[in-house]
Amino acid sequence: MSSPSARVLAVIPPMTQLNTPYPSTAYLTGFLRSRQIDAHQVDLALALVLTLFSPAGLMQIREAVQALPSGRQTNQTAWFDGEFPAIAATTPRVLRFLQGQDPTLAHRINTRSFLPEGARFASLDHYIGEEGEDPLAWAFGALGLQDRARHLATLFLNDLADVLRDAVDPRFEFVRYAEKLAAAQPAFDPLADALAAPPNLVDTTLQRLTLDALEQHQPDVVLLSVPFPGSVYAALRIAQAIKAARPQVVTVLGGGYVNTELRELAEPRLFDLIDYVTLDAGERPLLALLEHVGGKRSKTRLVRTFWRDGTQVRYTNFVEPDIPFDDVGTPTWDGLPLDRYLSLLDMLNPMNRLWSDGRWNKLTVAHGCYWKKCSFCDVSLDYISRYEAASAEVLVDRIEAIVKETGQTGFHFVDEAAPPKALKALAEELLRRGVAISWWGNIRFEKTFTPELCQLLADSGCIAISGGLEVASDRLLKLMKKGVSVEQVARVTKAFADAGVLVHAYLMYGFPTQTAQDTVDALEYVRQLFEAGCIHSGFFHRFACTVHSPVGMNPAEYGVTLQPLPADARFAKNDIAFVDPTGTDHDRLGQGLKKGLYNFMHGIGIDSDIRSWFPVRVPKTTVPRRFVERALSH
Repeated sequence: MSSPSARVLAVIPPMTQLNTPYPSTAYLTGFLRSRQIDAHQVDLALALVLTLFSPAGLMQIREAVQALPSGRQTNQTAWFDGEFPAIAATTPRVLRFLQGQDPTLAHRINTRSFLPEGARFASLDHYIGEEGEDPLAWAFGALGLQDRARHLATLFLNDLADVLRDAVDPRFEFVRYAEKLAAAQPAFDPLADALAAPPNLVDTTLQRLTLDALEQHQPDVVLLSVPFPGSVYAALRIAQAIKAARPQVVTVLGGGYVNTELRELAEPRLFDLIDYVTLDAGERPLLALLEHVGGKRSKTRLVRTFWRDGTQVRYTNFVEPDIPFDDVGTPTWDGLPLDRYLSLLDMLNPMNRLWSDGRWNKLTVAHGCYWKKCSFCDVSLDYISRYEAASAEVLVDRIEAIVKETGQTGFHFVDEAAPPKALKALAEELLRRGVAISWWGNIRFEKTFTPELCQLLADSGCIAISGGLEVASDRLLKLMKKGVSVEQVARVTKAFADAGVLVHAYLMYGFPTQTAQDTVDALEYVRQLFEAGCIHSGFFHRFACTVHSPVGMNPAEYGVTLQPLPADARFAKNDIAFVDPTGTDHDRLGQGLKKGLYNFMHGIGIDSDIRSWFPVRVPKTTVPRRFVERALSH
């Protein structure tokens, strides 16, 4: 069959991240080109921020600030208006610095007299010790010139974002833009109301950028990739602009948000703006859809696709095999302005900074998860359940092609949990070919990661790994079907740390039946892991139950009762509230977990009584004082 002839434009909508392109459009563009389809891509998230913070954009923000009634003025808008000449002069230089184009500006930024400082800089007061002491010395030392300056420059951009929020759009965020309009939102009404409202400066700027992209690329089909709830509103504003200017252009919605939250989509109003919504891996549905657009396939043979028929939403899934992972092609970043991304440093957590600092080539080692048993995870969905790995030879071919295209050798492997067998083969192939890269990614802390394998991975370029310790309780880890124990996690993390790899632990609280005792013990395990040098970084997430997880599908097994969803839910369905008869006050305990963890990361209070971090009375830990030390000696 001849390839479809439609011209395709894949769009990254605001907001995802600003330091590196979100990889979905690179994957799809590379795949479509491998099938001789004329495909291009554009990052409107980056373009939006750079346009808003351009000299013309700053002037428009100032006009919005000055038009505010006195009752809506804030300290940030007053700061912006009062310091505007300095802000207007400084911002272009700050952006160039964060793009890596003017590194010597770090010296000026670090004087603390170059940047106009708004309320965000007050956070530095948290780090001040003795009078006159450098407040950032603990984080950057005397020589961390570039890092220190990037952190200060990021605070400055956050100040500007605050002004945008106060004066133009209260929903504006660099990552979670208008997230509440879409996250686990059973009704479309909040989005519909927002889209019907008169456009503000952010909306009109995005509309103009959309029309520019249409003019440049002349697409027949536009793919809007929405990985997170915080990119849905802007994606629909883009679609709105397309339909107003060029209604004949076919708009397609897909991505991680769609795959998890819109699986039971029944809202016809979405299709005023979007022609088709596709589920799960996009390659096969897109080929079918492009054949349909080209008149070579009927709607009854679309694959995993929602569409509107009159006033009804239809779902068509003509069963065809997915594209094998070996055959999806090599991602391409062609068309994206790789020299204009902003290396931000907003969080001083050493692992979190990898997400926002530096431009990483994102690549998948394997599709899906080889474990797919964790009870809190969406194991029933394709992106987890369909496991398929590529050969090490194919992966290194892709890596070499990406390095040649981008000129950059940093890789973030974006797997849910990269399989140890595949990582071992990949490391051996990288070393065999002499391909020198730096890479990081997510794993399960399983016993297969021996000290020898950890050292091999480090030799191949592994600089950091993250993995789920979750609740740090053997009882709850077993209930979660995590397949690891705290002892095992201690040994694996120590093996990575000894190989010189940064180790980050994903932690969780609020899991069904978790008690105050479980919570205190979890923090004690974490304290001992820091004390023993097993982990360097961590983050506590509040457990959220989703309808696609084992907890959501079989709540009685976990001792909880689900709250009913609204009977007329026609839009998003993912997070679901539940009642845990244990009755633990996870909100108050969570404060203690986060406070303790924050201090442990900075080497503070590691010898303190674990109860001292909690704002409420908690029981004494039952964890033996030398538990981790003994686990490491076995």
